[in-house]
Amino acid sequence: MVSLARRFHKLLIANRGEIACRIMRTAKRMGLRTVAVYSDADRDAMHVALADEAVLIGPALAKDSYLHIDAIIDAARTTGAEAIHPGYGFLSENADFAQACADAGLVFVGPSAATIRLMGSKSAAKALMESAGVPVVPGYHGEDQSIATLQAAADRIGYPVLVKASAGGGGRGMRLVANAEALAEAIASAKREAAASFGNDQILIEQYMPRPRHIEVQVFGDSEGNVVSLFERECTLQRRHQKVVEEALSASVTAERRAAMSAAARSAAQAAGYVGAGTVEFIADAAGFHFIEMNTRLQVEHPVTEMVTGIDLVEWQLRVAMGEKLPRRQDEIAANGHAMEARIYAEDAAKGFLPAAGTIRAWREPAGNGIRIDSGFRAGDAVTPYYDALLAKLIAWGADRPQALERLVEALDAFEIAGVTTNLAFLRALLRHPQVVRNEIDIGFIERELAALTRSAPSLAALDLAAACAAVLLREQREQVSQDGSPWDRTDGWTLAGRRSRRLSFRDGGERYDAVLWYGRDGLSMEFGGTNDRLQFVPREGGVFDMCLGDAPERVSVAWSGRDLDLTTLRGRRKLNWIDPFVADIFEAAATERIVAPMPGTVTRILAEPGAGLQRGAPLIVLEAMKMEHTLRAPADGRLKALKCAVGDFVQEGTELADFEPGVAEVETAK
Repeated sequence: MVSLARRFHKLLIANRGEIACRIMRTAKRMGLRTVAVYSDADRDAMHVALADEAVLIGPALAKDSYLHIDAIIDAARTTGAEAIHPGYGFLSENADFAQACADAGLVFVGPSAATIRLMGSKSAAKALMESAGVPVVPGYHGEDQSIATLQAAADRIGYPVLVKASAGGGGRGMRLVANAEALAEAIASAKREAAASFGNDQILIEQYMPRPRHIEVQVFGDSEGNVVSLFERECTLQRRHQKVVEEALSASVTAERRAAMSAAARSAAQAAGYVGAGTVEFIADAAGFHFIEMNTRLQVEHPVTEMVTGIDLVEWQLRVAMGEKLPRRQDEIAANGHAMEARIYAEDAAKGFLPAAGTIRAWREPAGNGIRIDSGFRAGDAVTPYYDALLAKLIAWGADRPQALERLVEALDAFEIAGVTTNLAFLRALLRHPQVVRNEIDIGFIERELAALTRSAPSLAALDLAAACAAVLLREQREQVSQDGSPWDRTDGWTLAGRRSRRLSFRDGGERYDAVLWYGRDGLSMEFGGTNDRLQFVPREGGVFDMCLGDAPERVSVAWSGRDLDLTTLRGRRKLNWIDPFVADIFEAAATERIVAPMPGTVTRILAEPGAGLQRGAPLIVLEAMKMEHTLRAPADGRLKALKCAVGDFVQEGTELADFEPGVAEVETAK
């Protein structure tokens, strides 16, 4: 980047979603024209609409579009873009991409290809840090990738160990291994995921620290050799080795340790000859801190640093890429207050954070003092299985940690996303947990507390059921084909004489709820749980209606997706399924005999053969979706009757993948 540093006027963002939108906003403020790239799956995405120009670069699969280097370079040439910002994720830490930009005469907004190659390998980075005197986590990061060598290294280090992708990050290609027997499969799985995500299956092995914190330091360098640090971020709250909540500054770091970590981070950047934005990551406990990796890009969690320093890090990236000096010296950088960020994902926390896909039916963002939202989605947008499941980042600033946390929780309560499953309820439970409030956390906290954090919602209340019934009736009113106002088409409770009734049934998770609606000359009433109360409702704008059950008034927001409805009231949110009375029993009877895809994805492995007897929990099929592997397992003891998929198949959610016969069966060894 140094040799190509020059002023530019048109910037192509080689990314998508909230990443691209966030970069575009700063670029536009700086007077730059912006170019978006998009895949077939993103034709109507927000980042496409926000850009001055947009170029289609390929099919939905990332390898054919957002990871297609030649297509992106061609898009820059076609539009006359002089510089490319890689965002974070995708090609942001790909040395070949940085080199391709340089070869094409384009400014790459990031470090040089040589620096990316050096620091992109966790193994090479650790060797460099050791030579620079930066403390590193004990482990093996050599070139020999044979099972025998890796097994010997793990045995020497001592279990448990972490198997990690050398070229990656974001928790992909990472496995925690408890004993020697589990190592070979963990290595194979990590290598597959690393190859799929980063195009490099090399792994390393690290000593596992039982209850550490994850602390990272933001660094910046310019082409004149100046390097500064912009304080640390606390990234300890993680699920599946991926960050969920981040803070700046860390309330667990003393002033003395802050100075030591910042100095170590600057030493790491200087040792790498670093130019641009980067992050030096450490694992820390009471005894000390150790370098684990350096990310040669902007981080997802960079807004918390921006909130406490008042610095636009993307602006700094662009200025450094133009050859300018860093805007501030180290002694001119100060922190004010505290900031916290929560990552909102399309995923089901109660099902092991299984990614979700669908169409967003409602999207209502909170507002308030100190609140910032970075997102690339709107109501009506599709969440596809092809990319990362991140929907938005909600950031709150406060004078101190308690105020920032309070504002973040209040904003989460007010954030409404309907039509696709999200982790909003999980985040609300997490940030209200007493230990999180007291900052008594470590990297394993979410895993230990997962049952409590994903505890099922209380049984459906009468008001919730009444809201669901009213939502059904309002939907039917809108769908009525008769336009003549015939009284026979009315669903508001009118009847000529006597009373008639109708049963409506809903499923909430594994529970079924039935309500009986009674129609009479005096109106509509609902019978449930031994009571019968009058039900009234009036539609408003935007999927909102007012309702009254008995003497209890309620304002309800509803969003439909097929027969699924998302209800939002003052008591919270419920996602229900309106049961079709003609197919429900058939579906439930067949459910245990069918293995279906829980989400759209690609079949990458088949682990059992038809006819095999299997124990409950035995692995059957591996799906890859949203850059992660997900293993489908036998739902009970029984026999695999037939397979209905093959390796390489792309399947939609609900696709039947295999027939399974529950019951006692002689268990055979799965391949």
